[in-house]
Amino acid sequence: MIYRQEYPRPQLIREKWLNLNGVWEFAFDNDNVGTEQKWYELSCRAFNKEINVPFAYQTKLSGIEDPTFHDIVWYKREFEIPENWSGNRVILHFGAVDYRAWVYINEQFIGFHEGGNVGFHFDITDHLKNGKQTVVVKVEDPSTDETIPRGKQYWIEESDSIWYTRTTGIWQTVWIEPVNPTYLSKLRFTPDVDRGDICVEFEVAGDVTNKEVQLDIQFKGEGIVKDTIRINEKFNRRSFNLYNHKIFRTSFHHDGWNWTPENPNLFNVNIKILDNGQTIDELDSYFGMRKIHTENGMVYLNNRPYYQKLVLDQGYWQEGLLTAPTDEDLKKDIELAKEMGFNGCRKHQKVEDPRFLYWADKLGYLVWGECAASPSYSEYAAARLMKEWIEIVERDYNHPSIVAWVPLNESWGIPNVRDNRQQQHHSQAMYHLIHSIDTTRLVISNDGWEMTKSDISAIHNYNHGNKDEAAKYAKYKEDLESKEAILASMPAKRSIYANGFKHEGEPIILTEFGGIGFKVGDDAGWGYTSVANAEDFVNDYSRIMHAVYGSKILHGYCYTQLTDVEQEINGLLTYNREPKCDLKEIRKINEMWHLEVIGK
Repeated sequence: MIYRQEYPRPQLIREKWLNLNGVWEFAFDNDNVGTEQKWYELSCRAFNKEINVPFAYQTKLSGIEDPTFHDIVWYKREFEIPENWSGNRVILHFGAVDYRAWVYINEQFIGFHEGGNVGFHFDITDHLKNGKQTVVVKVEDPSTDETIPRGKQYWIEESDSIWYTRTTGIWQTVWIEPVNPTYLSKLRFTPDVDRGDICVEFEVAGDVTNKEVQLDIQFKGEGIVKDTIRINEKFNRRSFNLYNHKIFRTSFHHDGWNWTPENPNLFNVNIKILDNGQTIDELDSYFGMRKIHTENGMVYLNNRPYYQKLVLDQGYWQEGLLTAPTDEDLKKDIELAKEMGFNGCRKHQKVEDPRFLYWADKLGYLVWGECAASPSYSEYAAARLMKEWIEIVERDYNHPSIVAWVPLNESWGIPNVRDNRQQQHHSQAMYHLIHSIDTTRLVISNDGWEMTKSDISAIHNYNHGNKDEAAKYAKYKEDLESKEAILASMPAKRSIYANGFKHEGEPIILTEFGGIGFKVGDDAGWGYTSVANAEDFVNDYSRIMHAVYGSKILHGYCYTQLTDVEQEINGLLTYNREPKCDLKEIRKINEMWHLEVIGK
């Protein structure tokens, strides 16, 4: 069975492509001899296992399911180029490979990539031959290197506490596509809700002489913009006003074209490159008109105050770890969260598969994008994190569902940021770096505590206690009651802001809390509090949420968490996505917002 057969790049779709998922030859290289012994050569006999790509060897779905550490692994498979691709360039894509990858085609080294969170690609045309092609990938995932952004992946073989089984190697789709020697290489949409403009930026690879680009924008099947642009440079930018077109004057009220979780309106885009009137490259894409900003201590979505009801989502699956078994599983997580009354998620310590972001765009679901953190701080770790964030923003810029970036969490990777000026500079640098390449989203400098410069005061507090701990619960409610109380609290014995920094009027959101532990079946584990049955689970959720909704200053929350993960049994759903209670009851509690928050 070949898993993950859906098109892997929903923001830039071409008709022709070939999925390379499925069974590959595989080998551990525990002695690091593969390069010296030239395992990339066709005659190599070292590949003594098979693996089901795109699942890491630690997973059940890989067919190997080995949790032990193997820092260097090799992949190999054969493929053929379809005959109707003749005359095109051939691009080889990797969705994500953790952590370093060396790629060979037909015994020739073609490229290297470092970074386990987002994809990369190579033009392999000049290395192809007649008949069958062979791709070999060497991957290194150093278990002792604490400068690598590894997030929740544990450096000890058995998962424990908040740490989980690690992911090594290919964990997203591998695929190839043919392109004309002149083709669209980048496409970027920047909406301006206030003016009703969409700015379209694109880059063209190859010879642009005498080429034209035809752009067709549609909304719900009706044409909005159709323009042909004569290009003389590889980089081009055009803006189009959407307000003045018939569809908005006659068919919709003023706000009917914006993207929101309640109305996830998307504009479909077809873009072609023309050479003397003939189409030589064609892609389909989409965008949403969405604005996010802060003002007067509140978050505004499309210029209206918007209360964010988020759930922490770590994106792990029991059989696939970081890799969802199917595209439907990604969609299902969003549907279940919305069914419970949440309007978004904070993706925690993971850069999620683009297919998840596609479904968030399509279904209407806010996303706070986060990246895995490194365990410790060094100049090298700081540089690695910055490099990955530049790639993350470039890949995911067009998704309207993403409204915030979270480059740092709970001082992970910056353990001394409270007093250490160098680490404070890193926190500030990440904030300004991301804003310098993306002006359309909010940035949270250090989610949880010890913040420096940040667009949101994002606070973690799990000190609500069990239902019989009345004094603890009273103190929890008191800490959430007012701005002064929240900012003076030290819920993890950490100050809310690093020394030298203070609250400057940004919205205050409780971005981690809850974590009620509820054991279902034989799963053993832990939670921040615990209950014994579904009725108590709902009652305890209600108790905690009443404290949140009773706050006079909070402008949103992120509950921990959507699902159980390995030994953590504090999800609203089990690891296999089975509800722990009647989800309608969770929705009723979440909808208290309409009565308690708006009524303040």
